[in-house]
Amino acid sequence: MATSEPSPQVTPRTLGERELVVLMALLMSLQAFGIDSMLPALGIMGDELGAAGNDRQYVISSYFLGAGLGAFFPGAFADKFGRRPVLFVGLASYVLLSLACALVTRFDVLIALRFVQGIACAGLSVVPAAIVRDHVGGDRMARLMSLIMMIFLIVPIIAPAIGQLILMVADWRAIFGAMAIAGGAVAVWVWLRLPETLTEANTQDIRPITILRNMKEALSLRISVGYVIGSALVFGSLFGFLNSSQQLIAESFGAGDYFALIFGASIIGMVLANFTNSRIVERYGARRVGHAALIGFLLVSLVQLWSASSGEQTLWEFVPLLSLSMAMLGFVGANFSSIAMQPFQHIAGAASSIQASIRMTTGAVMGAAIGQAYDGTALPLAQSMVICSVVALGFVLYSERGKLFRRPSQAKRYQKMYGNYEGG
Repeated sequence: MATSEPSPQVTPRTLGERELVVLMALLMSLQAFGIDSMLPALGIMGDELGAAGNDRQYVISSYFLGAGLGAFFPGAFADKFGRRPVLFVGLASYVLLSLACALVTRFDVLIALRFVQGIACAGLSVVPAAIVRDHVGGDRMARLMSLIMMIFLIVPIIAPAIGQLILMVADWRAIFGAMAIAGGAVAVWVWLRLPETLTEANTQDIRPITILRNMKEALSLRISVGYVIGSALVFGSLFGFLNSSQQLIAESFGAGDYFALIFGASIIGMVLANFTNSRIVERYGARRVGHAALIGFLLVSLVQLWSASSGEQTLWEFVPLLSLSMAMLGFVGANFSSIAMQPFQHIAGAASSIQASIRMTTGAVMGAAIGQAYDGTALPLAQSMVICSVVALGFVLYSERGKLFRRPSQAKRYQKMYGNYEGG
């Protein structure tokens, strides 16, 4: 472990828990705004820039893929230089590349810029989890992550509506301008209020051998890796919905005028789930709640598959089932992420990086494949949800050695093996 001096603390005060939750949620929500605000404009972008058919989806999937690949790097830098510098690199990149996207005249250039933007801004997804882990662990981390996700998910609900409103008074390029403004506003808040949370004791070398060792450690614990891969799989099906949502809602169900409203309604279940999780997880444990939610997601996906297979699925069947699926994902996301991060306080940045990279890269590739499989119905999406949830359950069973719903007290046996037990 390096003994070099940590980055100087710039801000004079420590954040309270509420402000920490809100600020981390806003940092993460910049990524969501950069994706979901684009959805109403995909058809217009494709027509103006010459994209054919399902190619318009690459505006979304290229950003996801870049964010997944880029997530390998910021955690290691955050463990060496501190959380704040890495956040500022991501925020500056978000603003500048948003402005660059607003000026493009070719579709391939737009896709390239979105890919680069995803790479450069990956720290906005990685570093907040490390900052939270710097403060707390165990079920309390799961509670805070649920609150963060609850606020974060307001953005996917309102972002399509914001994009649609912008299109009423300006063209699609103004959406990228709104992204730049939002990024600048959050950067000011970070500069004024966020203290450095990396301690000298947890500072890491940035040599390649150290980075690789830390990442290997973050992927080597059986108790953690199943949750990383499991959440990557189930969220891959969500990314598939994001990629094809505009076509599904506007074309398959003929409700394009109500796209923003319907998209927001499908996410509300996830918001309510995170609020509920924040209230119950410390009582019942992240494992119990997360395992139940994954099984619930599988069951709802089976009903969605049955409905879509009929060939006569209506919008009023699709949306309630999708909202229930999103609710289950709300419980899965916060709990699986806190369980996976639990053993790694000493390398929180590197662990957050590799875990986020696996989730985002897997989700991007799967989401693109599911989106490209769009055939005018919700059937490919439903099939992918069932397959992903079954395989994810298998990985969780691997991590838990075949036993689900362990009581929180039973998890203490892992303390001797893995250390840093604080609940679960």
